[in-house]
Amino acid sequence: MSAQASGVRSKSAYLVAIVIILFFWQVAAWFLPDFLMPNVPAAFVRLWQELNSSEFYEGLANSMSRLGIGYGLALLFGIVLGLLGGTLNAVRSPLKAAIIILQSIPSIAWVPLFLILMGFGNLPIIVVVAIGAFFPTALSVMNATESVEKVHISAARVMGASRSQLLRRVYFPAVTPELITGAQLAFGNAWRALISAEMIVGFSAGLGRSLAYSGEIADMTGVMTNILVIAVLAAVIDQVILESIKHRLLRYQYL
Repeated sequence: MSAQASGVRSKSAYLVAIVIILFFWQVAAWFLPDFLMPNVPAAFVRLWQELNSSEFYEGLANSMSRLGIGYGLALLFGIVLGLLGGTLNAVRSPLKAAIIILQSIPSIAWVPLFLILMGFGNLPIIVVVAIGAFFPTALSVMNATESVEKVHISAARVMGASRSQLLRRVYFPAVTPELITGAQLAFGNAWRALISAEMIVGFSAGLGRSLAYSGEIADMTGVMTNILVIAVLAAVIDQVILESIKHRLLRYQYL
């Protein structure tokens, strides 16, 4: 299957899924009172109002900046630590065990600790986002590094490659497919961590804070509109941005 056909098929599946979700949402709205479950047209009217307000774009910009910084740091440190852990036998087993143990802790559980240590601000949210994305990235890179063909490593060493050259010329290209898969999984973790942290910290505008505020004032139309924005935006980032990067880096797999 070509890259174009694969991309069209994937995006079509997302559109079908969105239509099905909206259908069941509307069915639920027919059987529940408006103050509990607003109908789909009411949510779209609210969404149009939000799209014409500066507060919406301020919150969106805040959330995207926190996501970008936290997710970027997670990828950077996850790749570096994953490569080192996968190539250094002395630290491989304990490091992998530590990652497996720590990734079982929900990202949101770290929020109270970081609020005490760092105070209210962007920093605790960014750190929580980074933690959420770091573990799947590091673990995928480490697992991929362990499976690199030994003959390739031996050939590079015979040709006089240093450890840094081995990392750059042998290990990193070999782990790229698994890294990209891990990065997509990490995005899901980072996105959920971002929204959850913003809901709890709630010191300034953001998608999570907007959702939490709507719940606090029992504005169910606002709640459902925010949920719709969060879900669709995540799908767009995954399918438009991350999938595009994936197809560019792994184009040989889609020929």
